[in-house]
Amino acid sequence: MGFLQSLILLCILSLISSSSVILAQQPYVGQANLDCGNTDNSTSVFGYSCNGVNTTCQSYLIFRSQPPYYTVPSIAALFGSDASQLAQINSVSKTATFETNKEVIVPVNCSCSGQYYQANTSYIVESSDTYFLIANNTFQGLSTCQAIQNQSNTLAKFIYAGQRITIPLRCACPTKNQSDASIKYLLSYTTTWGDTVSSISVQFGADIMETLGANELSETAPNINPFTTLLVPLQNPPSSTQTLTPPPPPPSPPPPPSSASPSKGSNKTWVYIVIAVAAMIGIMLVVFLIAFFLFFRKRRRSDADPNMLISKRSKDDAILISDSTFESYQKPPLDKKSEDVSLEFLAGIADIAQSIKVYKFEELQLATENFSPKCWINGSVYRGTINGDLAAIKKINGDVSKEINLLSKISHINIIRLSGICFSEGNWYFVYEYAMNGPLSYWIRGNMSRPKVLSWTQRVQIALDVAMGLNYLHSYTNPSHVHKDIKSSNILLDSDFRAKIANFGLARSTEGNEGDFALTKHIVGTKGYMAPEYLENGLVSPKLDVYSFGVMMLELISGKDVVSSQAEDLYLLDVLIAILHEENAEEKLGGFIDPSLEASYPLDLALSLARLTESCLRKDPASRPGMDEIVQFLSGIVDTSLTWESSLMGSQIFSSS
Repeated sequence: MGFLQSLILLCILSLISSSSVILAQQPYVGQANLDCGNTDNSTSVFGYSCNGVNTTCQSYLIFRSQPPYYTVPSIAALFGSDASQLAQINSVSKTATFETNKEVIVPVNCSCSGQYYQANTSYIVESSDTYFLIANNTFQGLSTCQAIQNQSNTLAKFIYAGQRITIPLRCACPTKNQSDASIKYLLSYTTTWGDTVSSISVQFGADIMETLGANELSETAPNINPFTTLLVPLQNPPSSTQTLTPPPPPPSPPPPPSSASPSKGSNKTWVYIVIAVAAMIGIMLVVFLIAFFLFFRKRRRSDADPNMLISKRSKDDAILISDSTFESYQKPPLDKKSEDVSLEFLAGIADIAQSIKVYKFEELQLATENFSPKCWINGSVYRGTINGDLAAIKKINGDVSKEINLLSKISHINIIRLSGICFSEGNWYFVYEYAMNGPLSYWIRGNMSRPKVLSWTQRVQIALDVAMGLNYLHSYTNPSHVHKDIKSSNILLDSDFRAKIANFGLARSTEGNEGDFALTKHIVGTKGYMAPEYLENGLVSPKLDVYSFGVMMLELISGKDVVSSQAEDLYLLDVLIAILHEENAEEKLGGFIDPSLEASYPLDLALSLARLTESCLRKDPASRPGMDEIVQFLSGIVDTSLTWESSLMGSQIFSSS
């Protein structure tokens, strides 16, 4: 009897177990598709499990048209889809050509193959292809390198040109739960920058909670990554009205108004004269009032403290773009004791400097051996020793209240820490934590005296560090801030080559801005790093930092100085874009990457990093990714690079033994 009870219980448990599989949804792939050596299918890298009601069904994919796959015949051939069906569902002719980046609906027949759903198509390998590039570049994440290798029953790293391989496309059929909820189709949507579960669901008229459930995501953890697939549950087939078309280029400026006829012009001449005279009088009055106000204010401030007339920041901090020169002012002689002036200034910012130590000038003199040349680092920065610890002491002229206010309130491992301040004889002195390895620019611009070359893994880790620091500024400070002067010389490296963002003299709060943008007429920054919308229109937003970050990445990849490269008419961005549009982009990229790496880097990840860099440097700020998206993407790149580096070291140890 005990045996029968056990047998019955086992059968019940088995039924319950199989039922739970039938009702289960599909796990989101996350960043697992970046690591071709990852064989753990807990994130569906091999495909979606065959857990639906049917073993075969009609399914749909979303592909973004890219040369050479931008016509109905070429896309249908790539995916092994029926060209007539593809044309019909996209409401175009059988020979139609799509705009670049147009979302195209691809109908496929999805079937169980072993334990995974897939729709198979064949592909002929090209000379520069790898499993990674085929999955993530050609098929835009609608397959994975793991699934392609698994389909071929091989873990071989290399494939040869002309080889025909089978590509298992990512698709799935509705589960019982979904069928009971009237879900008839699952759309495999390939995500891109700026996509969210919510925006994708709204686009295709799907229920957000059902989309989350279909991908085993939750309201508390809904994050998705670019170039991955998201299953969208649909009650009806998708339609061409739901697919997105890339935004059109900005309209050309309107032509100047045609000259009025002589008769009409003569009738309005006196009106124009009256308006012009009134405007001139108004302008003169405004100028007079402003001059009077500034003169009166200057007299009052000079009486209180002659050092309030300040100079602009030192030359190594910023360039004034309006005339490509540096503003400077003559400081009048002090008529007060330095200590008295210092006390007045510090009293004025008492609410700001509560969390920062206030040093006496004599303490900084002692720390730097009276600012000895042997303690000089660069520009106006000196190395000092305070209580046995190294510190960087920077001399600054100007109004520093905003910078102190910001640095005293933020705390992040990737932002340089301000530990103290001092005011003496009209000058401010900032005491920072010491970054042992100095600015990033020293390591990536071919300096022959540098003791070592940054490895591939160190470079991607530095990029992630900077992205995390900027993401903190943009999303986690209140109010949020824009740094406005991200460049390789403002990125400092500690003893472990971990990056810290420095020099916040140009940082600006976004508080009070309309939306995410603000306007300024005072264009200040560093040539070569400033976004076009800022240079042309004074537009300030977090996307300004994203552009500068892209320039820094360009230097990290190429090992070249962007500014000097422009002086030599070698525009690195143009070169990179041209390479990325080549059919053999991966091969051509090898000639672009910093030669000091000596080909010691993974080509597939280098291409992914290059594409990320290009997206950061797009002219339209809306088309650039946010720093939160960049952090997610780079996190995957860093993890995969560490795995690659470990395997490389292991193979070297094995070969040497």
